[in-house]
Amino acid sequence: MSRELRVLVVGGYGVFGGRIVELLQNEPRLTLVVAGRTLRKAQAYCAARGNVAVELEAARFDRNGDAAAQIAALGLHIVVDASGPFQAYGEGRYRLVEACIAQRVNYLDLADGSDFVLGVGAFDAAAREAGIYVLSGVSSFPMLTAAVVRRLSRDMSRVEMITGGIAPSPFAIVGENVIRAIASYAGQPVAARGGAVKSIGHPFTEQRRFTIAPPGQIPLRSTMFSLVDVPDLRALPALWPDAKSVWLGAGPAPEILHRALVVCAWLVRLGIVRSLSPLAPLMHLVTNRVRWGEHRGGMFVEVKGAGAGGAPVERSWHLLAEGDDGPYIPSMAVQAILHRQLDEHAPAPGARAGTRDLEVEDYERLFAKRAIFTGEREALSGPLYQRLLGEAWRLLPEPIRAMHDGSGVIAAGTASVVRGRNPLASVAAWLMGFPAAGDNVPLSVDFSVRGAIENWRRTFAGKSFSSAQFAGAGRSDNLLCERFGPLVFAMALVVNCERLDLVLRRWSAFGAPLPLWLAPRSSSFETVENGVFRFHVEISHPWIGLIVRYVGILRRPSD
Repeated sequence: MSRELRVLVVGGYGVFGGRIVELLQNEPRLTLVVAGRTLRKAQAYCAARGNVAVELEAARFDRNGDAAAQIAALGLHIVVDASGPFQAYGEGRYRLVEACIAQRVNYLDLADGSDFVLGVGAFDAAAREAGIYVLSGVSSFPMLTAAVVRRLSRDMSRVEMITGGIAPSPFAIVGENVIRAIASYAGQPVAARGGAVKSIGHPFTEQRRFTIAPPGQIPLRSTMFSLVDVPDLRALPALWPDAKSVWLGAGPAPEILHRALVVCAWLVRLGIVRSLSPLAPLMHLVTNRVRWGEHRGGMFVEVKGAGAGGAPVERSWHLLAEGDDGPYIPSMAVQAILHRQLDEHAPAPGARAGTRDLEVEDYERLFAKRAIFTGEREALSGPLYQRLLGEAWRLLPEPIRAMHDGSGVIAAGTASVVRGRNPLASVAAWLMGFPAAGDNVPLSVDFSVRGAIENWRRTFAGKSFSSAQFAGAGRSDNLLCERFGPLVFAMALVVNCERLDLVLRRWSAFGAPLPLWLAPRSSSFETVENGVFRFHVEISHPWIGLIVRYVGILRRPSD
């Protein structure tokens, strides 16, 4: 079988280049030429891939040499530059672009430098004449962000504000070139963050907090994002000139390292040091050694503007990636474009920033094969649970939606209650007012709604205990908060098939946050069996074991 496309991946055995190869290794229609400055490393990388469908070739490629001759010798259709850092290319930084145009070979790169990405447009006429495409910034920033803004602003008459950020997993491998790029611009002035209004920012000295929370999934913890110098700061205002503010950030973890970087960036901004570039090797070492937290990452884009009638509109798009899947996202744009070309939908000729050549749907087809979840949120009125679940609300069975419709009914049913035997568990259950043990205990739940708060009064065989539920804010944003006296538990509403799980994420006492490892353990969910609403609540603690478990059914008066 003949291969349809020969693709050179410059930096193919590096972090981003290697991920491109991994994403495409099951594509039998490709030949991937894995190249870098050291042939031995390229050969070792190809050998390590094992038996894959794609044809792999190792090659030495020196971007500072005669690039046109090297491209011609390899007989290529596409060149992908995954090396960088593009901010440091200096003199002749477009020599690879020029060589591709001279050889009539298509070009893609993962550049994240604003000047580099926007400067590619100078080659538009030459690329068109050669009949090839030259796309720069083929990565999360700005290709994915631009596609998301298009989706979020689909029926808006005006986009006024664009905010976004990436929060990588603390366990993701960070390449040396990424750290070198960050060190080169941290604290330095960056320009053009708006449409008609020009302003100056200083990366890693400006912060915002945001909670990435795809509807129906366990959200990331509230994340501090710092301004970064990415092509979006200039590319997005060109697409949406009415935008008065465009702000893109990164939220690296653990936060203590992020804060250390912020301090160093301020030293640059204040002129105390000229640049963080000399610290790049140390930053790279620490970033890939000091790791803790959850092995998950995410991304968000938020758009504010006006609807067709002029009314304010605010929407956000959330992405959550579990485990090792997140680091592949920046390389997926290359995967999507190559798949489109193999399917005879190649990008149009010309040289430009890659902001119009993919849509969110192109990414979603790739996300569906991995533990990557996305969803939209919009400020809406309605019952508490519906507001928190957003578009995931419709995935729940009707009996669960009816129980949380905010109508303030009194539901009745029965429950089986088990209490822990540890004396301390009994004391804890008594303090919380939990019911006594028993089978087929008569139960009623009074759901009363006052403004934005739902008060739940649970009565087991004549004995009651109450709690108040409300939407979290700040670090508990997009979480359901439940107050029992001085204790507040913040939980994620997770749609698990047709079951609603309540997953504890934060807790506090008298308003003071407490460590999660000290919290009671909770296994709580709602489901439907034979059309009947069922609940399961189990509360325990690692030190004293089971405190209480009650399971049963509830029916609304109309059922």
